[in-house]
Amino acid sequence: MLHLQTTIMSATTEMHIWNGQQLEQLEQNYRRDLINCLSGFKSANLIGSVNADGETNLAIFNSVMHIGANPPFMGIVVRPITVPRNTYSNIKQTGFFTINAVQASFLEKAHQTSANYPAQLSEFDECKLTPLYSALHPAPYVLESTVRIGLELNEELHVKSNGTIILIGRIIEVQVPKELVAKDGFVALEKAGTVSVVGLDAYYNPTPIKRLAYARPQAKPGNN
Repeated sequence: MLHLQTTIMSATTEMHIWNGQQLEQLEQNYRRDLINCLSGFKSANLIGSVNADGETNLAIFNSVMHIGANPPFMGIVVRPITVPRNTYSNIKQTGFFTINAVQASFLEKAHQTSANYPAQLSEFDECKLTPLYSALHPAPYVLESTVRIGLELNEELHVKSNGTIILIGRIIEVQVPKELVAKDGFVALEKAGTVSVVGLDAYYNPTPIKRLAYARPQAKPGNN
């Protein structure tokens, strides 16, 4: 296995240093895991979708992103479609998808959706998760999740750098337990048991530190 790097001492911490060329020469799986970890803690979500024939699909994603609040948009990154991507195909066919926060209570089942199941098999069935439907759109939610978002596809961006695709959806429905939502709209996701992910397979329970007040010039940082 090729692990090229330079090792230096930074204060009392031993550091690995890779330049761009060395990164590209790393063994493929090692490089994949290394680069996926560098962006830090991310949200773990199940993307629910359905094709034109009513066949459902469920897949775990660590690439959900906030796009904007007015109007409300969220996005996901889909890997290059050099091979069949059922989530992408379903969203393109029907125009809808759901984002479902992963909680510790069903973490193993959620992770199992990353397996490469044949298109005709639903991850809901194979991973023992329960589809939940809304009158507002055809895409299935995950009943076991307590933070559910329904979206309608609004825009598709093709990233020329590496062939990935960003799908941007407009939020058309949000389902969140009342006890998680503060008076100012803040959602206490940790109280729902929502997990974070580093890389592709390491999951964590987030612990809040504090909320800080809105930052303004000349003002000292303070608690919210």
